[in-house]
Amino acid sequence: MICGVDEAGRGPLAGPVVAAAVILDPTRPIVGLADSKKLSSAKRERLADEIRAKAIAWSVAEATVEEIDMINILQATLLAMQRAVAGLAVRPEEAWIDGNRCPQLEMPARAIVGGDATVAAISAASILAKTARDAIMLDLHACHPQYGFDRHMGYGTPEHLAALAAHGPCDAHRKSFAPVRQLILFA
Repeated sequence: MICGVDEAGRGPLAGPVVAAAVILDPTRPIVGLADSKKLSSAKRERLADEIRAKAIAWSVAEATVEEIDMINILQATLLAMQRAVAGLAVRPEEAWIDGNRCPQLEMPARAIVGGDATVAAISAASILAKTARDAIMLDLHACHPQYGFDRHMGYGTPEHLAALAAHGPCDAHRKSFAPVRQLILFA
């Protein structure tokens, strides 16, 4: 019983960081699992539905913008991962984490660099984390359409930076991230 764990949203200037944990069922294979960044939005959504239907257990959790600003993005990412693993309905024997760091867990954990592209359970977690975060960003877009969150998902694109300069940051922005912090300091 190994769970794969991955996150989405470490780099953006806005929105939470989201993590997912997935225990796949070897008797119910899912074809097409891959790093979520390599899949189209439509394929990610289709696979996310299939993962939720076929996995032995899955969980999605987040760390808020306020937590990111308070403890930093790395610690917030590890916190979201802890929450995702703790949220599983079935306790895994081991957790395999995408990346080079592991959160503190109640079971053994292994960091696997590039695991989202090579380990099916981590790929599944990558897909659930990305689709959940994208949904959050679409909700934020409905509240704050002037930033274009529906197009860049909070990343520091030229469009987003221009909107930040024109409108200033909103409550969804990470105040500890340099482009946002600079606007606050020089406002």
